[in-house]
Amino acid sequence: MSLWERSRTVAVLTVLLVGGAAAPALADEVEQVRNGGFDGTTDPFWSTSGMPMTLTGGQACVDVPGGTTNRWDVAIGQNDVPLVAGQSYRFSFDASGDAGHVVRAIVGLAVSPYDTYFEQSPVLGGLTHYSSTFTASADTAQGQVGFQLGGSADPWHFCLDNVSLVGGVPPEVYVPDTGPRVRVNQVAYLPAGPKTATVVTTVTTPLPWKLLDSAGRAVARGTSTPRGVDVSSGQNVQTIDFGRYRRPGTGYTVVADGQTSRPFDIGTAAYDKLRADALKFYYTQRSGIAIDDALRPGYGRAAGHVDVAPNQGDGKVPCQAGVCDYTLDVRGGWYDAGDHGKYVVNGGITTWEILSEYERSHAVRTVSLKIPESGNRVPDILDEARWELDFLLRMQVPAGKPLAGMVHHKIHDQAWTGLPLLPDQDPQPRELHPVSTAATLNLAAVAAQAARIYQPYDPAFAKRALAAAKTAYTAAKANPALLAPESDGVGGGAYNDTKVSDEFYWAAAELYLTTGERSYQQDVLASPEHTADVFGPGAFDWASTAAAGRLDLATVPNRLPGLPAVKASVVKGAEKYLAIAKAQAYGVPYAPTNNSWDWGSNSTILNNIVVLATGYRLTGRPAFRDAVLTGFDYVLGRNALNQSYVTGYGEVSSQNQHSRWYAHELDPALPNPPAGTLAGGPNSSIQDPFAQGKLTGCVGQFCYIDDIQSWSTNEEAINWNSALAWVSGFIADLRP
Repeated sequence: MSLWERSRTVAVLTVLLVGGAAAPALADEVEQVRNGGFDGTTDPFWSTSGMPMTLTGGQACVDVPGGTTNRWDVAIGQNDVPLVAGQSYRFSFDASGDAGHVVRAIVGLAVSPYDTYFEQSPVLGGLTHYSSTFTASADTAQGQVGFQLGGSADPWHFCLDNVSLVGGVPPEVYVPDTGPRVRVNQVAYLPAGPKTATVVTTVTTPLPWKLLDSAGRAVARGTSTPRGVDVSSGQNVQTIDFGRYRRPGTGYTVVADGQTSRPFDIGTAAYDKLRADALKFYYTQRSGIAIDDALRPGYGRAAGHVDVAPNQGDGKVPCQAGVCDYTLDVRGGWYDAGDHGKYVVNGGITTWEILSEYERSHAVRTVSLKIPESGNRVPDILDEARWELDFLLRMQVPAGKPLAGMVHHKIHDQAWTGLPLLPDQDPQPRELHPVSTAATLNLAAVAAQAARIYQPYDPAFAKRALAAAKTAYTAAKANPALLAPESDGVGGGAYNDTKVSDEFYWAAAELYLTTGERSYQQDVLASPEHTADVFGPGAFDWASTAAAGRLDLATVPNRLPGLPAVKASVVKGAEKYLAIAKAQAYGVPYAPTNNSWDWGSNSTILNNIVVLATGYRLTGRPAFRDAVLTGFDYVLGRNALNQSYVTGYGEVSSQNQHSRWYAHELDPALPNPPAGTLAGGPNSSIQDPFAQGKLTGCVGQFCYIDDIQSWSTNEEAINWNSALAWVSGFIADLRP
């Protein structure tokens, strides 16, 4: 997950005022564009060299050349447009073009770094009027109104008229469409599992409800339980429990308070499919290989970053200036999130969770992911994880070099790129960033875990992985405080982390579990993390990894002294999340301090569910299992926004996650994310300007918007999908 991404192409749309936030003072409406009606001339608009504008019927028209790659390769625009931070603007124009072609209309910065403050990408046809409002995030006298026209193999014709940018307009208030007030898991409830719905209502007394089958017949009835105002959403809600009804079927709905829920199934098949789809996500995230359209229809693309122009490639990547005197071949691996970067600390926790699913589930070993390696007698889940493991091993400093055995923190572009941008079209230089103790320990932990898992399938690789893990662990102990700086966030996420005792604990645990060696056992027992409560508001993520070690110590067979206490600590963590879930009206095992929801809250919720599921495996207590299922309902639609956060699952689901290649919202020729892609979810800090323009003042669950520009609430990421795969796999393994 590009947790600290600062995208250069985010739009800043309409301000949402919630909870009494004051609107900025409005100036008189002032036109910022000169000669937007093209009265007798196209001046002061400019066009790309070789694409002259002509006046036709009072419109400015161009013949757009074919054979270009990027939208910005050919354009029309006007520079020196003043913008005032916090001011609301209405951007409008009339445009026409050969049917099916796209114009990228932007308001942005005309000079480096070419920030984009607003954009839209309409599909053209006959002359159409387009109008939107947005709020500028910066003061500049060097703004630009532009119309980018490139990216077409064939030439085409484009016309433009009545271009206007008016400042001082009233901001539009964003109100999300939350649909019916009865909220359900829009995918499926297990026949023998809990079945709970939430009704949003002003009524404070119990309400009658009905469960209807696909023919509209009432098959169950009851009354709801008032829950009062839910802190996480600010809504007055009541709970509907229809768990006693167990008959499998499709197209069920719940009716209460004059509202009918979105439809859902009762059954198990959806979770088998979801586990597979959540894991299939990784193939289309691969770097260094062409994605075969026959394996992923609609998602085929050329290999990215394999030293073929315009890529500068990952085959021989130098360090940032002054960092090292060598290059590394770091091809392969998964693109981390919506950008083209690859990060060891995020790749580490992701791979651990995928391999953890393998260790916990026998069923997942037979799941077909339809990847190039399928059919090679190795479980597909291990073949996919191997793609990232090989990359992680390549990031280790070679023997004979300074800091040998340490691991480079990340590799990504020298500067931020724009959206959309297919991986093979990325022209930026690539750089290795300095080594870090955290990255080195990530490799030590995951390579040690891999050594025991791959031994039956590839003993040579298992031996290599274990050697790398031991080398990394020794190097980290010799360099225990090489920390990634927060300032290193240009061109990619910083992934800075000031505490590494958790990574030391995790790595020692994995090395002990694989080798049984006394030195690693001693390090586990001596770690301050070993007796600490490692189950906070969020159990684990890329920056907090102690719980990963604790969970494996509790579940992978071993002879650690005091093992019963380790297992008891996991059960205690599960009890904590169980209590939180019971206290939440939406049944979510997550209650962040001050109701301040985290970046990637959906993965935090799912990782807390991992602890609940592990508690169930250790104890067999049904309450833990039921909390897993009820918590997952939130992800699949039983939430304040009444939408599933998993693409393709549920009647209304996230479709426009922030990504440079799943960018259908900006370019109709590109796909939406594949089915089974998890969106980041509500984030109270709303760091991106687009969300700030829409969601300022939002409450908890409402701090989310399904738009490609909202990288702080709606990114996709490898570590988020690993949580989705683990939990959906656990549910798939449950049977009625």
